[in-house]
Amino acid sequence: MEEAGREDGSRAREILAGVWPLVTAAEMQALDADTIGRLGVGGGVLMESAGRSLVAGVMALRAGGPRRAQPVRALCGAGNNGGDGFVVVRHLLASGVASEAVLIGDPDRLPEDAAANWRRLETIGAPRRVVPVSARSFDWSGLLSGSSVVVDALFGTGLTRPLEGIWAEIVRACNDERRRGLRVLAVDIPSGIAANSGGVLGAAIEADRTVTISLPKIGLALEPGAHHAGMIEVARIGIADPDPERVPRAEMWNERAAAQRLPARPRDGHKGRFGHVLVVAGSTGKTGAGVLASRAAARAGAGLVTLAHPSGTEAELASLPVEVMTVPLPTNPAGGLTVEAGEQVTGLAEARDVVALGPGLGLDPETHFRVAEWVDSIERPLVVDADGLNALVGRLDHLAGRGAPTVLTPHPGEAARLLGLSAAEINADRLAAARALAERSGAVVVLKGARTVVADPPGRVRIIPTGGPALATGGTGDVLTGIVAALLAARLEAFEAGSLAAWWHGAAADRRPEAKVGFGLLASDLADALPLTAAAMQEVAAKGGDPDDPLVLRFP
Repeated sequence: MEEAGREDGSRAREILAGVWPLVTAAEMQALDADTIGRLGVGGGVLMESAGRSLVAGVMALRAGGPRRAQPVRALCGAGNNGGDGFVVVRHLLASGVASEAVLIGDPDRLPEDAAANWRRLETIGAPRRVVPVSARSFDWSGLLSGSSVVVDALFGTGLTRPLEGIWAEIVRACNDERRRGLRVLAVDIPSGIAANSGGVLGAAIEADRTVTISLPKIGLALEPGAHHAGMIEVARIGIADPDPERVPRAEMWNERAAAQRLPARPRDGHKGRFGHVLVVAGSTGKTGAGVLASRAAARAGAGLVTLAHPSGTEAELASLPVEVMTVPLPTNPAGGLTVEAGEQVTGLAEARDVVALGPGLGLDPETHFRVAEWVDSIERPLVVDADGLNALVGRLDHLAGRGAPTVLTPHPGEAARLLGLSAAEINADRLAAARALAERSGAVVVLKGARTVVADPPGRVRIIPTGGPALATGGTGDVLTGIVAALLAARLEAFEAGSLAAWWHGAAADRRPEAKVGFGLLASDLADALPLTAAAMQEVAAKGGDPDDPLVLRFP
């Protein structure tokens, strides 16, 4: 018991430090069963705690909405999620808030704990309504238009089929009415969102707030699930936590956790101590990619940065910071990098700490052959992006044999080419795609996109909550490459470097004024924002502090 206490304490400290485990539907069900079976906590106790944890969120939405005088209604499915809805209605009524439980289904088929809470509502004379699943003419819009807040307790994490029929009708009516002032709180996960991928199963509730029970589900951390969830809170109700050593493990950091991982900068430090990054990048018309990666590496803390670029492109380097050193590389008549260039880069890499390879290198076959050679011969930590990744299509075996750390930073299209899939297939299950590429390549993978996913070969993943549509512009990926390289030069382990780089990169975009409109951000401005973003992150970390409420932890 003493050992178990120490484990529970370490998990609690981890969560309070802002590292949140993310769980699949199956993992959550197993933790539920473990809590009931091993710890002897009854399912009814857990349902009572879950339902009670929803009250504060409902009250906040009601107070801030335009329909404060209207009743709250809980739309309840015929499962345990519906039981949570019954509990919150009872507690709201006890607080003097007009509320009604609307059960869609057969009350005689409710599971034991949910059925007990349905009967409790009857005992206290609570407003209850039953709508059969077969109902074809119920006026959902009329019901919802007279509501201040709707509690979405229709479906939980076990949903795997698309919502159709009456369920899709309810979702559409709820979403339509929300645009007219209705406020919506989802229990655990918005109904219609796939718990393991964040995808929409036919139709899905759009919530203002989601109170997820015990731990965040993976589908709440990925898009479009995160958008449908609105503000996410985690209600800690006493369900056992997963083994912190489990692999594959999924998790997400908040700002405090990310800030704590920024490399230390001791007062007696010097440029040699913070690493020398070699950026191999650029081709005619695309040298800006190398400039941006170099600029970002310098802004992210690299002590020295050298840009190796094709000869003849010097005129395109006007925006390169004067602090970045340059080395021209021999090219063939088509602009591709020659054998001599390959030997030169190999020699340069031996005198540097990290190599960033690929931004804007172009599609020349000879250059692609050089990339495969460098992956084999360079014995330094390596970041591969853009055309460097395109050069490795069909050549992932070159990566798998590397002894030094490797980080790949593909967007969905590049990941699709490497895995022989379509971009749509990549985005349909971003965690699975990132894990598959990491396993096949033996590298850490930073899969860019809405909610970047970072994966390592053993199967660990981190989902990055920062960043948004302002990043959807040319050059921001090159900036990410430079940040990863700088963090590797600071001696961060590859998985940590990829995770922190993606978090920092997104946070820098989020703090720019362009984030408010979602466009207009220049990649060079993003790179220049990195130091001030790091300072803001450190300020948040220094404040520390405990959650506002011991029952509900706000996330992220």
